Amino acid sequence: MDREAKNKILIFGGTGYLGTYMVKASIKLGHPTFVFARPITPQSTLNKINLHEEFESVGVTIIQGELKEHEKIVAILRQVDIVISLLPFPQVPDQIHIIEAIKVAGNIKRFLPSEFGVEEDRLSFLPPFEACLDEKRKVRRAVEASGIPYTYVSANCFGAYFLNYLLRPHEQQEDVIIYGSGEAKAPFTYEEDIANYTIRVANDPRTCNKIVIYKMQKNILSQIELISLWEKKTGKYFKKVHVPEEELVKLTETLPFPDNVRASVLHGLFVKGDLANYELGENDLEASSLYPDSKYTTIDQLLDVFLVDPPKPALATF
Repeated sequence: MDREAKNKILIFGGTGYLGTYMVKASIKLGHPTFVFARPITPQSTLNKINLHEEFESVGVTIIQGELKEHEKIVAILRQVDIVISLLPFPQVPDQIHIIEAIKVAGNIKRFLPSEFGVEEDRLSFLPPFEACLDEKRKVRRAVEASGIPYTYVSANCFGAYFLNYLLRPHEQQEDVIIYGSGEAKAPFTYEEDIANYTIRVANDPRTCNKIVIYKMQKNILSQIELISLWEKKTGKYFKKVHVPEEELVKLTETLPFPDNVRASVLHGLFVKGDLANYELGENDLEASSLYPDSKYTTIDQLLDVFLVDPPKPALATF
């Protein structure tokens, strides 16, 4: 199938943390790719300007605008087939503007709202994170009520982000923080794999109006297992500093936003092990099972990358 015959993909939030991976994956897989981004202004960072130039150099069409520009978004939607939203949390409720525009355009084959984290319809967390997930649930219900063909993606823990957060490879530290006992397991997925799988998922008839979960068996590890792997690769021994569950719960109650949300995420993921505690049913779709021909990056392999040239820490929103 040549590039012109492939579905045209429009990405909202394409200049953000996960969005950058997604745009590159879309281009790599041969899709005409469009990015809707906030306008470049005199206050824009050099990184943002350079990213726009990099995208345009590989054939990405960038449309600058705001989410409230309804007519502009409708006009763009009529030029594409698939819409992927990667808007960060503060903008999650604003996806209603995208939904309304898709309803008017009437031609979109698939919409993937800004999910990519936990599977919020089957899990619950402490109040700060739960409030964030409630906003995502509202978007899901609005999509379903609209009749728009959709796919929800639950990618669980972003691999590079959480390895940076948990192991701090850029720091010359002698200790490592462990939340709770460190024995609860969590599923990790490298961001590059999240993007590559998602582009395939967005084009797959089997995933229409379904939830796809990224839960690769080799990448379900506890903090203790992760630290042990890192110690073997670095030849170092790290002092383990445990943060008790009750202390983490207290932080969710006393820290300001968004730090209270982060503490709530750490509690659910690494103390309770909520992401690994539910089994996939016979009707659940799991990415690596859907695409056995795609070899994903194991955490062991990703740690080798960190050993040589660790990806720099980035701000990701939950």
